[in-house]
Amino acid sequence: MENLLRKIKECKICEKHIEPNPVVFANKKSKIIIVGQAPGTKVHQSGIPWDDASGKQLRKWLEVTDEQFYDTNNFGIIPMGFCYPGKGKSGDLPPRKECAPQWHQPLLKEMSNVQLIILIGMYAQNYYLKDKTKSTLTETVKAFEEYLPNYLVLPHPSPRNRFWLTKNPWFEKVVLPQLRGLVKELL
Repeated sequence: MENLLRKIKECKICEKHIEPNPVVFANKKSKIIIVGQAPGTKVHQSGIPWDDASGKQLRKWLEVTDEQFYDTNNFGIIPMGFCYPGKGKSGDLPPRKECAPQWHQPLLKEMSNVQLIILIGMYAQNYYLKDKTKSTLTETVKAFEEYLPNYLVLPHPSPRNRFWLTKNPWFEKVVLPQLRGLVKELL
């Protein structure tokens, strides 16, 4: 596993397009895998996954401390794109398409203790759930129980999504209690 993580951190598969600085946190014993989009600018600079406002919100949703979250025996953090993809017109660009096909399967193969994969946002959900996703992210998240026990689907915890959260109060009433219960049970 250490050799694989080293290869990922040294990866330059996308260097023609962006400045590589792969961010991945995992080990053989990780129980819960978080598959998000890609690092933002702050994470790109710090090298610490979810080291931003979205990460604070995610830890709040999970009801875990920073220590629990960054303990790779608890959580493995495997983004769809391991490097910051750059700025787009309305936020960051989508994750690079090279990363997940190159690295996800080898990582998951090494991680025999995984009991839950949390898919954050449509990129992760489309990649892992394929044709089982609904027509919108909202519908996919509403149908979260269909994907259990292997996957739990979430919207992105970005502060930009506060309007989505306001429009969908069922998320905090229905999905978050289930998420927190599963996380508590697994940790």
